[in-house]
Amino acid sequence: MRDDTYLFVSDLHLDAALPAAVTQFLDFLQGPALKAQGLYILGDLFEAWVGDDDPEPCRGRVCEALKAYTAAGRLGFVVRGNRDFLFGAGFEARTGFALLPDPVLVEIGAFRAFVSHGDVLCIDDHPYQELRSVVRNPRWQRRFLALPLQTRRALADKARAGSKAHTGRQANTLMDVNPTAVTQAFLATGTRLMVHGHTHRPGIQMLDIQGEPARRIVLGDWYEQGSCLRVDGSGAYELLTLPRG
Repeated sequence: MRDDTYLFVSDLHLDAALPAAVTQFLDFLQGPALKAQGLYILGDLFEAWVGDDDPEPCRGRVCEALKAYTAAGRLGFVVRGNRDFLFGAGFEARTGFALLPDPVLVEIGAFRAFVSHGDVLCIDDHPYQELRSVVRNPRWQRRFLALPLQTRRALADKARAGSKAHTGRQANTLMDVNPTAVTQAFLATGTRLMVHGHTHRPGIQMLDIQGEPARRIVLGDWYEQGSCLRVDGSGAYELLTLPRG
């Protein structure tokens, strides 16, 4: 593995109810990730995050492992997802990982890509986009974070149940990225490479953007196995599946 390697992961959805995924990610931080220069987490690291003050043990273990990773001299970056949009300065202090805007342009040597959690591209799911605009509002977030911790946890559980029900009612095409939104993102940034998660549909899609070849790389979730994009400074990349146990 090259010294200038960086890794990208997304949609781990870590939770005490899924201990195998937590263990795999902790091992990943101490193994493959530690051999790289840095790690990008593109949202939904946790199944839920109700505030930086939440002392829940499982999430605490993960944060401690992330802190150990950056303390070892590795670089860490996080894009907020739809499950952990409340990451703030406290999370940065707990982990040493820097929060990035969504979307963000990432350049690693010859590698230059539009990077996002991916939900911003799913514009056909109108109810979800309306909800996203509400919960990403700083005023709404301040009011929510002012609530007692137990109340926030209860509301998060209710929101997760509602999200599951909504997903079950939607057609698969509405849950995926919108082709026009993808094209516009490429044109706006001048890139021909995109990396995102959110849809849980890993793969590399070949596209044509005004006569130029482009690629959309989709990271997979970690429910049953790991998923990781490996990139080096030459611009080479590989989408990997990480078997579990």
